[in-house]
Amino acid sequence: MHNEFTAIIEQDENWFVGYCLEIPGANGQGRTIEECKKSVAEAISLILVDRREDALEGVSENAIGEVITVE
Repeated sequence: MHNEFTAIIEQDENWFVGYCLEIPGANGQGRTIEECKKSVAEAISLILVDRREDALEGVSENAIGEVITVE
């Protein structure tokens, strides 16, 4: 699945810190912008996996799961 998110990255002394606008709590940091972007991307992935697992708890066996693409 391909998704695009917005990362806001700012320099804080020797570190770059970032967060994702669309996913509250998805924050990251790194010594370089690339490290920071990777850290934010990992946080986004972990949060989405966790939310997906939480959302599936209690779903009935006869529920239908469909993939929806949003552009």
